[in-house]
Amino acid sequence: MDLGISGRNALVCAASKGLGRACAIALAAEGVNVTLTARGEEALARTADEIRKANPKIDVKIVAGDIITQAGREAALAACPNPDILINNAGGPPPGDFRNWTRDDWIKAIDANMLTPIELIKATVDGMIARKFGRIVNITSAAVKAPIDVLGLSNGARAGLTGFVAGLSRKTVRDNVTINALLPGPFDTDRIRTVSANQAKAAGTTAEEILKKRAAENPAGRIGDPEEFGLACAFLCGAKSGFITGQNILLDGGAFPGTL
Repeated sequence: MDLGISGRNALVCAASKGLGRACAIALAAEGVNVTLTARGEEALARTADEIRKANPKIDVKIVAGDIITQAGREAALAACPNPDILINNAGGPPPGDFRNWTRDDWIKAIDANMLTPIELIKATVDGMIARKFGRIVNITSAAVKAPIDVLGLSNGARAGLTGFVAGLSRKTVRDNVTINALLPGPFDTDRIRTVSANQAKAAGTTAEEILKKRAAENPAGRIGDPEEFGLACAFLCGAKSGFITGQNILLDGGAFPGTL
């Protein structure tokens, strides 16, 4: 399927590894010029080189920096000032017991997983509206729909972003600017391994056993492949996806047991 976005420009956050990387790869395969941001310059450069080799006709830029900071956002937007596609993504806060979290812990989580995406939307959405094309995808978490007790910081911050987008996305769609969220369940990323390691420590077992158990309990019988996530993201960014907005789409192998 040709998604009709060849030649468009995308800003992809936290794109050096994991789900952000998968989204960048999938968009590049559709002929989209991609600007990749992440804190780790070495991993970022490796991902960019891989994308360039696979897609020699597109433009690939990298910006090493922390997207959660104003300076990081300014640098990313300087490299890609008029994105047609924005993929908001940032690592989640650490798991734990809410009794141990301070106000600073909450502010950090909200800055990373709520306010940073909002600031990037604010900086780019009017340009998209003027050009009559825009696709914004927020990578949140399945925990928005089915909260995980030890991920309370993430639950709260990401749910706040979801509520904000629910209103805005109904205003921008008339101008062919959509805003949606992808809610990943268990995918084979550094994030799930970190969470599993913490769970293993508390349970007196190994991270590998935790992952194995989690895969067996999932209706799909496995952990997700980041490539699957990237392809779903690219579809939402397609030219013919303009009637999909304000949605929170689960990619969890069927783990969520509800009907809605």
